[in-house]
Amino acid sequence: MKRPEPEIPDKRYFRIGEASHLTGVEPYVLRYWETEFQGIRPSRSRSGQRLYRKQDIESVLEIKDLLHTKRYTIAGAKQYLKARQAKSVPEVEQPEKLTLQELREELAAIRELLSD
Repeated sequence: MKRPEPEIPDKRYFRIGEASHLTGVEPYVLRYWETEFQGIRPSRSRSGQRLYRKQDIESVLEIKDLLHTKRYTIAGAKQYLKARQAKSVPEVEQPEKLTLQELREELAAIRELLSD
């Protein structure tokens, strides 16, 4: 049975204590996960405190689900997240390669259009 995800307040930043309370993960675990997972990158305040964004909290909840509920290892969770990210990035179509002569002809045609 899956527990409902906690309601994340509509705030810009959360300190580590708030993030810990929201996610149910101890602060020392959050600090460790920062070093292991690229999806968690809190910024720092002027005094050096970690400031988590809503996106960071969502990443922590997802990682927690993978590690605690689905019983992935840390290496397995990294691999899963990397594979999922690769699937979500669309393939960029590569432009066709032109020869130097074809490129000159294209540029000449563009210059002619602009000069009219």
